[in-house]
Amino acid sequence: MGVQLFVRSVRGVRRVSKSSPTIEGAGVRLKRAFGPAEVHLLDPFLLLDDFHSGDPDDYVAGFPWHPHRGMETVTYLIRGVVEHEDSTGNKGVINSGDVQWMTAGSGILHHEMPKEYKGLMQGFQLWVNLPASRKMMSPRYRDVKMEQIPVVSVNGDAKAKIIAGQIDGVKGPVKDLVVEVEYLDVSILPNKEFKHSVTRGNNAFAYVFEGGGSFDQQRANTVKAEHLVIFTDGDEVKVKADESGVRFLLVSGKPIAEPVAWGGPIVMNTREELDIAFAELQKGEFIRSR
Repeated sequence: MGVQLFVRSVRGVRRVSKSSPTIEGAGVRLKRAFGPAEVHLLDPFLLLDDFHSGDPDDYVAGFPWHPHRGMETVTYLIRGVVEHEDSTGNKGVINSGDVQWMTAGSGILHHEMPKEYKGLMQGFQLWVNLPASRKMMSPRYRDVKMEQIPVVSVNGDAKAKIIAGQIDGVKGPVKDLVVEVEYLDVSILPNKEFKHSVTRGNNAFAYVFEGGGSFDQQRANTVKAEHLVIFTDGDEVKVKADESGVRFLLVSGKPIAEPVAWGGPIVMNTREELDIAFAELQKGEFIRSR
């Protein structure tokens, strides 16, 4: 019997796109990396917003009280200060390097208010869908401080902050997830390379926010800051930094493969479920008793 060889395949680039300016909350100016139009490519991910500015007028109006149901929000603050509070009694401050992983489940009300910050304020919010079987689970909240997030060196050429997932046996602090998700913040030195295994069949993307690099094997194109890379399927990604180095989010997750009914901050499976959610919100019955 012959020996069967398994050749690991490097993921190619399916699409590169520039984030688009938009306004959310009470007037926060941000860049949307992807949204509803990309759900079919990035399931289980729904949305990624990049908010960064050196002008407090662009962000201090914040995100006053608003609802969520049927999904999770992941807020990662690179630099800045954001005060938050929600209907489950959680209240606190997200500081530079911290992460807030909030599972809305059956329903939550919260607000997030960025405070004036000297210099560039920057952060990201990722929305992760929940499967039908868990959309009405009890809400939960995880506050992850910067010092809890491990930073690993990769061959001396790159470093990665592991929010969720693992590298060389080092695991991120966010575990027991409803949907299988890996969330890394990767920095590569100028002209160096980074390689990382990604589970075959999972959707994966990179969002560049500093410098630039090549995300395909041919290295034909350099992807610069404020650009999203959607990968094809495969076993691993390879990225080579340009002469300025590169920093990017690398996120992957297992697809849910269910219908998506989206109504602003509420994401369900059917239009009927959306109608029920908004009717409950109007009647003051949105928050379920525990």
